[in-house]
Amino acid sequence: MEQAAEASSLLEQALRAGWGTLTLGKVLSSLALLLACLAAVRLLTALAGRLLGRTTVDARTRGYILKGTRTALYLFAALVFAGSLGIDVTSLIALVSVFGLAVSLAIQDILSNVAAGIELLLAKPFALGDYVATEDAEGEVAEITLTHTKLDTFGGQRVMLPNSKLSDGKIVNYTVRGIRRAELSVCASYGDSAEAVRAACLRAISRAENVLSDPPPQAVVFAYGSSTVEYRVRFWAETKFFWDAHNSVLEDLRTVFEEDGITMTYPHVNVHIMDEK
Repeated sequence: MEQAAEASSLLEQALRAGWGTLTLGKVLSSLALLLACLAAVRLLTALAGRLLGRTTVDARTRGYILKGTRTALYLFAALVFAGSLGIDVTSLIALVSVFGLAVSLAIQDILSNVAAGIELLLAKPFALGDYVATEDAEGEVAEITLTHTKLDTFGGQRVMLPNSKLSDGKIVNYTVRGIRRAELSVCASYGDSAEAVRAACLRAISRAENVLSDPPPQAVVFAYGSSTVEYRVRFWAETKFFWDAHNSVLEDLRTVFEEDGITMTYPHVNVHIMDEK
């Protein structure tokens, strides 16, 4: 309330100071100056649009920058017009400062998200259609606004994340490179040679579609357990076919192991019941 009263008092003083010196000639000249300022605003905005069009800034970010520039120029034109009428511009600037402070305190969370949104739009850690994982959710980027980023999850939900949390956290982009590497774990018995197991794994990969030959697939011994040998099967696929290739290889591994007589081990317990007499 005190801030509103102070702003009202400043505006009243500014208008009272300039009102008594107004003449028809001053009004007409001020109106001509206002029209010139408005024309200058349109010219400078158009020039800024052309300059931004030559940069790598995307269309969405250009729109936000142009809107902010246009607003600032209109505010400057209003101050010039008020000054030409004899109104104390210093008081108006103080009024705008008080109003801006009150608004900024009221919407500081929104302003934080807007600043983070501009940062995301300029840094471009992801684009529309990319599949990303954040600390709070993961999914396909459906929309990027100044305050929130919207993700469509694998389960069909729409998640809205504040841009301030995204800019401060870790973002994993699975789409930007265009290819992804799958790493599957498979276990075989100590009775099967490593060479035979690796050959079976590579044959299972060769059966699957959408697996890239470059970089070449791998099948390596990863660890020795108490009753099993763990192998890691690695291959690359285009992002859009990643899960098709992943699931296909996973299914073919068991089929090939059965065909080659390789034992795919799993944890089990043998219980012996003794009859004591």
